Amino acid sequence: MDTSRLLFFVVMVITASECSETATLQCKNSFIDSFKLLEGEAFYFVPLTLTESNIEISTNENKTVHYHGGALFFLNLSSEDSGLYTGRHKRPSGNCKNYRVKVEVFKASHAMDEALLFRTISNSDVNKKVRCPDPVSDTCKMFNGTWSWKKDSKLLQGEDKDTVWVHNASKDDEGIYTCICTWKHNNKVYKSSGSRRLASTALTVHNKPEIISPTDKELFADEGSGIKLNCSVFCGTNVEHHCHPSWHLNGIPFNNTDGYSQTTTIKPSKNTISTAVLSIEKVSAKDFQTEFKCIGKGSFEISSSTLTLKRRESIIPLVIKGVCMVIFCVLATVLVKYFAIDLALLFRSYFPHRSHYDDGKVYDAYVVYQMQSLNMDNEETLCQFVTKNLPSVLEEKCGYRLFIHGRDDIPGEDHMELVEGRMQQSRRLMVILNPGSGSGSGSGSKITDQRPTSPQNSVIGGFDWQVGLHHALIQREMNVILIQLGDTGPEGYTHLPPGLQWPEGSRGAAAWNSRFWKRVRYLMPATPAKKCTKSAII
Repeated sequence: MDTSRLLFFVVMVITASECSETATLQCKNSFIDSFKLLEGEAFYFVPLTLTESNIEISTNENKTVHYHGGALFFLNLSSEDSGLYTGRHKRPSGNCKNYRVKVEVFKASHAMDEALLFRTISNSDVNKKVRCPDPVSDTCKMFNGTWSWKKDSKLLQGEDKDTVWVHNASKDDEGIYTCICTWKHNNKVYKSSGSRRLASTALTVHNKPEIISPTDKELFADEGSGIKLNCSVFCGTNVEHHCHPSWHLNGIPFNNTDGYSQTTTIKPSKNTISTAVLSIEKVSAKDFQTEFKCIGKGSFEISSSTLTLKRRESIIPLVIKGVCMVIFCVLATVLVKYFAIDLALLFRSYFPHRSHYDDGKVYDAYVVYQMQSLNMDNEETLCQFVTKNLPSVLEEKCGYRLFIHGRDDIPGEDHMELVEGRMQQSRRLMVILNPGSGSGSGSGSKITDQRPTSPQNSVIGGFDWQVGLHHALIQREMNVILIQLGDTGPEGYTHLPPGLQWPEGSRGAAAWNSRFWKRVRYLMPATPAKKCTKSAII
C-alpha cells in the first residue's frame, strides 16, 4: 500500500454527459492505487465523481456507496463494495487523465493481517512517535471525531489524540498499533481505523575497526604441532553485517588449502566483535618465514596487524641451567661452610671491629695452663707449645699480645693482684688442655677445685682458673678459647665446669691439626691489642 497517498483518493469530477465523449478523447491512465479496508467501516473521499464498471455512482445518501457534497462515501463497507473505481479529469486543453482506484474489503477478523498495515515505524530513537495514518487522521478532523488506540487488539488507556508517544521504547513495546476514529454523518455513527507496526531498532554505531587480537607481533610455536591464530576485530555497536575480519598471508588473501583453514564467528553482543580463526594443522618451517596479517574491514575504514611465528626454545637448556644453578648453590654452601674460617679471616682486615679500639684492653689473651700430674713427654710438649709455638705464631706473625705466666709477670709483684689485674686487661681467656687431661685419678678436680698451697702452684694453675672462670662464666666479661693438645682421653671434657663442656663430636676446642692456627686466629680478637693502644706495659 502507498502510504504517501491519502486513503481517500482525490480525483477531479467527470459527469455522465461527458462519458459520451470518451471515444474522441485521448486519455492517459494513471497508476492503480489499491486500498485495503475492513468490513463494517466507513470510507470517505474528497470531491470527485467516480464510476464503477462504467456505471455512475448514485448521489442517494441511503446507498452504501454514494456521492454527496463533492465527496464519495463508503458507509458500512461490505465485500460487495470491492472493485475498481475510475475517475476522469478533463483539462481545458482537451487532454484528459483516468484516475483508477482499487478497493478491497476484508472481513474484520483479518484486522491484524500484514496486508492491511500501513508503513512500519522502525528507528533507533529512544522515544518513538506513532502517528495515525493520514487517511484516517484527515477523516477524523473533517468530521470532528474522537480518538482511541489499541495495541495488539488491547485498548490503550488515556490515548485520545492522533499520535501516541512510546517513551524509552524496548522490545516489550513492539507490536501493532491501531488508531480508531469515531465520527458522525447524517446523525449516524461510523468508524474508520488504520494500523501500523512499531519495531524497535537498536542503536547502530560504526567505529574504525580495532584489532583486539593479535596484540603481539610475535607468537611462539612448536614445529610440527598445531596452532590457531585469532584475528578479532571490534567494529562498533550493532554492525554485524559491516564487520569483516580475515587473514592475509604474505599480502595475499587466505584461501583454504590442505592443512590450513579459516572460520569466522561473530560474538553475540551489543558490541560487534567478529573473529577469523586461522587453523594450522602442523606448523612447518615455511610458516616461520610467513607474514600473517590480520585485516579488519568496517563500513568505511580498514585496520590491520602483523604477526609472525617464532620457534619456541627447548626446555632442555632451561632444565640444564636450573640443575647447574642448584649444583652451584650446593657447592657454594659446602665451600662457604668448610672455608668459613678462611673467609672470616680474609674479610676481617676489610671490616675491622671498631669496638675493640675503645675497650682499653692491653692483652689479647690471658693464657692458662696446668702442669700437675704430667709425665715428662707431656710436660715437654706443653712447655714447647706455651713458650715457643704460641708466641712465635700469635705474637710474632699475627701481632697479638699474650700474657703468659713466668714470662710476663714482674718479680716480687703480688700474685693475686697480678692475676686479677692482667685478667681484667685481657680480651680472651686461653685455656690449654694437657694431653690426656680428661684421664687420671682426680686430675680434673684438681684443675677446677684444688687451691694451690704455694705461689708457685698458683702460677701454673689453681687461682688462674678460678679468676678466669669467674670473669668468663659469671661476669661474662671475656670469651674462652680452649686448646686441646693431644687426645682428650676417654672422659672427654667432663672434668671441665659445665660452662666449658661441649657435646661429643663437636668442634668446641681448637684441636691440633692442619687448620689449628686458623681456628685459633678466628677465635682471637679481630684487631690485636698491640695496634689498639700505645700504653706502656711495665
